[in-house]
Amino acid sequence: MALQISATNAEHPALLLELPWQLPLEEWPEKYLVPLPRGISRHVVRYARAGDEIIAVKELAERPAVREYGLLRDLDRLGIPAVDALAVVTGRTDDDGEPLEPVLVTRHLGGSMPYRSMFETTLRPATINRLMDALAVLLVRLHLAGFAWGDCSLSNTLFRRDAGAYAAYLVDAETGELHPRLSDGQRDYDLDLARVNISGELLDVEASGALHPAVDPVEFGNQICGRYQELWKELTRTSVYPAGKYHYIERRIRRLNDLGFDVAEMQIEHSSNGDTVTFVPKVVDAGHHQRQLLRLTGLDAEENQARRLLNDLESWMATQDDYSPGDRPPGSQLRSSGGHPHGARPEVLAHRWVRDVFRPTVRAVPPELRGAMDPAEIYHELLEHRWYLSERAQHDIGLDTAVADYIKNILPKVRETLRPTAE
Repeated sequence: MALQISATNAEHPALLLELPWQLPLEEWPEKYLVPLPRGISRHVVRYARAGDEIIAVKELAERPAVREYGLLRDLDRLGIPAVDALAVVTGRTDDDGEPLEPVLVTRHLGGSMPYRSMFETTLRPATINRLMDALAVLLVRLHLAGFAWGDCSLSNTLFRRDAGAYAAYLVDAETGELHPRLSDGQRDYDLDLARVNISGELLDVEASGALHPAVDPVEFGNQICGRYQELWKELTRTSVYPAGKYHYIERRIRRLNDLGFDVAEMQIEHSSNGDTVTFVPKVVDAGHHQRQLLRLTGLDAEENQARRLLNDLESWMATQDDYSPGDRPPGSQLRSSGGHPHGARPEVLAHRWVRDVFRPTVRAVPPELRGAMDPAEIYHELLEHRWYLSERAQHDIGLDTAVADYIKNILPKVRETLRPTAE
């Protein structure tokens, strides 16, 4: 049987032909391999170089190889974080003509690490919590897409940090199944497997001496189930909001923030009876919002203030008439699913917000009433006051009304408390 390389990218077959397919993966010479950390796998896996790319090559039987290739392509189409499937190589034989196992070829996920390599540095409990949250986010996104993993574990996941964000990627879809919709029983089964697998893997790390002594492996496995359930409940609640009402959207964002999750993407679907909003969650590191706000707008603020200002910026973007959903600039860090219809960079859109919303709002507060507050702090206070008044009124009162009330009823009291008392 002749060597066959089934691939969707026309560039890869020619590059893959340079690799020593006549040898079992275990016997590949070092000159073809790339020394990257590998996770635990039931199959032989090697990292190799194909042209300018690093690929992961996994030996397994033809039927599961073709099936996994198809599932990974489906996940890519659905926008789920997973490794990219490049090819399936079949018809391999050694120099004596004896058959060798087919292989699945995927693209190496740059900057990613298997969990064991990350634990070699004895991660702090707070960092472990963020990694587990990232895995909970991945599992929720898979289930929302109708994908039953069948073997959720740390070993089948790659973790990556990018600009303060933590993300988990599916790396092994061999046991997965894609359905139009998952039942509660299918989700519970996947979740129970995750709990058992994660606790077992952490017990193994603990036995090696690499686990922080404050982390209980069994309790950690239970906690990820709790985090999953909280996130699933918040993301699957369907709500229809009056068109263009920031207040209701903001309430959902705040609930996700209170759970410890950021919002990676926000999609607003317009209809005759209101707007339906869906969110994609993200796990971020301390100081992430400060850095992002400074990069986009030049505004320097405290972390909570920066997150609040970013929420307002992105809600404003998503409700603009010239904002086209589904055309988000590649690599955008802004948390919305749309983008400027002419491909404007996020920095350009942020500049519009600073010019048209942020600065006019801050300037509405008389300089003599601002005291020592800087512009970012003033705007944060105004947004908080708007939130308070909107909650009390049970509808969005708008920023102009909030500013007027803040100037009239709040600032005078603040200045009164700051006035020196007579001796």
